[in-house]
Amino acid sequence: MRRYFPVLLLLSSSIAQESRDQLGRHWDYDASTPLNVRQSGVQERQGIAILDITYRSPLGDRAAGVGTNGGNVTAYLVLPSGKGPFPAVIFGHWCMPGSDKNNRTEFLDEAVVLAQAGVLSLLPNHVTAQSGFPEDETLLNDQQIAVEVQQVINLRRGADLLVARKDVDPKRLAYVGHSCDGTSGAYLSGIDQRFKAFVIMAGQISYEVDRKMKWFQKHRQAIGPERFDAFWAKYAWMNPGMYVSHAAPASVFLQYAAQDEATLNAMEYLKVVSAPKRLKIYQAPHSLNAAATRDRIAFLARELYFKQPAHKAVNAIPVLFQPPWPDSGQ
Repeated sequence: MRRYFPVLLLLSSSIAQESRDQLGRHWDYDASTPLNVRQSGVQERQGIAILDITYRSPLGDRAAGVGTNGGNVTAYLVLPSGKGPFPAVIFGHWCMPGSDKNNRTEFLDEAVVLAQAGVLSLLPNHVTAQSGFPEDETLLNDQQIAVEVQQVINLRRGADLLVARKDVDPKRLAYVGHSCDGTSGAYLSGIDQRFKAFVIMAGQISYEVDRKMKWFQKHRQAIGPERFDAFWAKYAWMNPGMYVSHAAPASVFLQYAAQDEATLNAMEYLKVVSAPKRLKIYQAPHSLNAAATRDRIAFLARELYFKQPAHKAVNAIPVLFQPPWPDSGQ
């Protein structure tokens, strides 16, 4: 299994399907915990304010990726001009090794363009991108589970931050997640009904689909089938397919890349997702391309009811660079 996915998918599907409420209990947190939002800086780009902030994870110092941040989540808050209330988007970045954008900067240019159209954005760092994250690099470990749970809770905490703001319309909230944070979005879609729309970009979102892939079987054999099966039987509730099937009434837009192994299963992924849903496959690598950016913004504009940004501004958003896969030998 490639290490840019922070959590593996379970092997045992013997458990019964849980309800949305039952699934949500695995990701409970204390919403009354103070957010403790702190601003450490601000920059201005094209008349848009980009705030450098932190907010407190409800797990605090017990967080799986506490590192040197003491349980705080580092993020950018991108603010449109005016008073609002604005539609809002949480962006979750990819975890691709070798990329200088495997952090909160991945969607920053896109968020600035959206701000010019009156959209407020929150761009948090993934748990593994936090300063001093103490990664356990063994092939199978409990930290993988703790990190994924913390990441989803951190994203929900980001939603708490947004809906508490007077300049945010809580009925127009969306989530965009790429790769590792695309999978986090699948979990999020099944447990948090505050989101009106989800964009899942090149994420793994169903065990039942992925178990058929050669890389899955190869990884299982490398670890040892008995050990692998026992570990994932313990964490059977981690199958993201059980969550994204409960995304309704939120709309889900799946974006996949023709040059990406996960796309072999894209049509099967679509069957797992609850309606309303849409899938588009792009002639691109895992990083996707400019066409995906244009389609994503158009989808968000329709779902969150804002006027699309100028075509010139959207087309000027830089295309994300695709590094070689860690196990490709390139």
